[in-house]
Amino acid sequence: MARRDLTGAINFAHLDAYTAGDCALTEEVLALFEEQASLWMRLLTPEAPADSWRDAAHTLKGAALGIGADALARACSDAEQNAVTATATRAALLDPIHAGLNAVLADIAAWRHQVALDGLRG
Repeated sequence: MARRDLTGAINFAHLDAYTAGDCALTEEVLALFEEQASLWMRLLTPEAPADSWRDAAHTLKGAALGIGADALARACSDAEQNAVTATATRAALLDPIHAGLNAVLADIAAWRHQVALDGLRG
């Protein structure tokens, strides 16, 4: 995986502006995002209490905005604003969050791979 594998799930121009192009800082921000995502995704299930998954969606939305993952942030916002109690309907709201997060994680992996390749070329 390399830069050519980026899906566009992360706006790396936004992230580079945020980190002033510092690769180590970008890595730290992305690692923090992954850590937050893994914590909150445990609550983003149809079976979770409504307040829990709504709070998780809200928190993940903020983390997504911080790295320029706008589509994921929109999916989180939609789920948060349209919170429902029916499990089946909740699953439909959460599916775009899971898909968005998978795309973001793929972009993080592609970015890291490109950084490693650049380091080898050096």
